[in-house]
Amino acid sequence: MALSEEEQRLLDQMEAAFRKEDPTLANRLSGATPRRLRRRRATIAGIGFVLGLGLLVGGLQVNPIISIGGFVLMLAATVVAITAWNGPAPSGSRRRGKDRRTTSVRTEQGPQQRQRRAGGDNKNFMDRMEERWRRRQEDGF
Repeated sequence: MALSEEEQRLLDQMEAAFRKEDPTLANRLSGATPRRLRRRRATIAGIGFVLGLGLLVGGLQVNPIISIGGFVLMLAATVVAITAWNGPAPSGSRRRGKDRRTTSVRTEQGPQQRQRRAGGDNKNFMDRMEERWRRRQEDGF
């Protein structure tokens, strides 16, 4: 159902007033979030990688220079995809999933638990390995 001209004009005025009042929120709601931009860059990089692979394989039959161009395209697409994937988190975003769980576990551990985890098991392991080595040397294995 289409809006009438007057309703469209009122809607445009309300949107302009909203953008003037709170531009940050308006930008967030417009869909141009950093997460969405990173996802778009990663998608374009994936398409570029597939095209580069096609040029690489197809260029082997036609001209080696085309294959080199395909390889360069694949390399560039990979770099763009990695930077898009590892890009900075959007400001004000909360950590999710595994990162949040590991952070809460780390903060709840006391110094003794961290010390036991860091070196205690290694010492027991090393002691056991040394004992095995001594037994092998004494028994002649």
